[in-house]
Amino acid sequence: MNLPAPINMTEAAVEHVKALLESRGKPSMGIRIGVRTKGCSGLSYTLEFADEVNEFDEVMKVGNITILIEPKATMFIIGTQMDYVEDKLESGFVFKNPNEKGRCGCGESFHV
Repeated sequence: MNLPAPINMTEAAVEHVKALLESRGKPSMGIRIGVRTKGCSGLSYTLEFADEVNEFDEVMKVGNITILIEPKATMFIIGTQMDYVEDKLESGFVFKNPNEKGRCGCGESFHV
C-alpha cells in the first residue's frame, strides 16, 4: 500500500535544499525535518543537516535529495507543503500545514 508523503516540497524548496547541501563543505545524507516545543504557540519547525539515518526516521526521496523526518514530527506535518520564498525583506522556508489550528503573531510557532 502506497501512503502519501508526509511532506511535499515545491521546486523552489528542493533547489534551495540542494544548494545548501552542496555549500555545506562536507558530504551529507540529506536534511532532517522535525518539530520542537518553542515560541508562544507551542511548536516550531526544525531543519538540520543529516549525516546518518536515525533509527526511527522516516526516509523520503525528493528528486535526488534525501529528506528524513523525525518520528515525533510526522503526526504534526502530514499533508504539509514546504516552500522556499524570497522577497525584498526576507527569505526562507515556509510551511503550509493543513493541520495548524493557529500561529503566533510573529509566525515563529504554531499549534495543532
